[in-house]
Amino acid sequence: MTTRAPYAADPEAHGPREWGVAVPGERRGPRSAFQRDRDRIVHSMSFRRLKSKTQVFISPEGDHYRTRLTHSLEVAQIGRVIARALGLDEDLTEALCLAHDLGHPPFGHAGEAALGEAMARHGGFCHNAQALRTVMRLECPYPEHDGLNLTWDLLEGLAKHNGPVIAPNWALAELDAAFPLMLGTWPSLEAQVAAVADDIAYDNHDIDDGLRAGFLELDDLLTLDFVADQWRAVEQRFPHAPRDRLLRELVRDQIGLMVNDVLEHTAAQVKGLRSVADVREAGRQLAGFSPAMAAQERRLKTFMYDRLYYHPDQVAAAERARDVVARLFAAYSQDARLMPEDWQARLPNKEPQRSRVIADFIAGMSDRFAIQACSAIYGERPAGLVNV
Repeated sequence: MTTRAPYAADPEAHGPREWGVAVPGERRGPRSAFQRDRDRIVHSMSFRRLKSKTQVFISPEGDHYRTRLTHSLEVAQIGRVIARALGLDEDLTEALCLAHDLGHPPFGHAGEAALGEAMARHGGFCHNAQALRTVMRLECPYPEHDGLNLTWDLLEGLAKHNGPVIAPNWALAELDAAFPLMLGTWPSLEAQVAAVADDIAYDNHDIDDGLRAGFLELDDLLTLDFVADQWRAVEQRFPHAPRDRLLRELVRDQIGLMVNDVLEHTAAQVKGLRSVADVREAGRQLAGFSPAMAAQERRLKTFMYDRLYYHPDQVAAAERARDVVARLFAAYSQDARLMPEDWQARLPNKEPQRSRVIADFIAGMSDRFAIQACSAIYGERPAGLVNV
């Protein structure tokens, strides 16, 4: 069993929950506070809806492409490995990984862009802030309060797993005012690990999906020297294996290379730290890639944007998806009766609150539900939303 590092988050000394606990001292089974956080996320409706939300490809017909749900599970697996090796709290790390994409609207970044445009006069839209809004205000399984009532540690890490937030948008600012999250400081190492695990997962699994879909070509990918080095090593180890198996081995090797780099670099960065407070007072990112790997990872991201994310077919599908979200927002803004009765009941009369609730409704939709809702309102199914 891995020894807990002195700079790891401690579930026995966790921060408060916004609404306290129903029965002080009550524990439902042998779970720590962070395990309960994770379980509340896994059992939430928002988490289940991730199964039908875009990761890279919109409404893919193939069963083997990633969705936001499978991506989140893969991030959690990588995060737990790193946390365990560093002596961090695995459960808090896993919970952060599982929750990090809960605020994504349908159709991924295309849907986010459309909501951002629709909400430009009402404070804008940010998927990271929406994740906090989801777990603190929109998921309501409890009789006496809104939200999942997660620990301060989980909420703080979710708010700033990518680093300090100097200029929070309206959603995050409102939540921070109600339950201060120290937005201007670096978060726990568990949150920092969740962020780099996300990078490792989508850097490599998007390659896997891009190659499967034919949007990426191996020869183009091998123009990246560090990827080419891994490919040559794979070919040498398995000279007679079929190419499809070699490609999957390449992805595994890339993940292992990045994970090992994070472990080595982070271990050096945290040497001598004695508490979580030391992590925060360091005033800089401690868990992450080495400078050399960070430079390689940036080159990989540049390549992926050029060849996959901005592929003409992807761009065309994204524009059609943005149109669906924009049309939904316009329809609900003009006639709230098109929304379900429970959402109509909570709709404020004044702006910007009214538009923000409409955005909440749309952001919670799966790709499939958004397409069905648009079809029902406008009388025809949006075309061209399957790009693989």
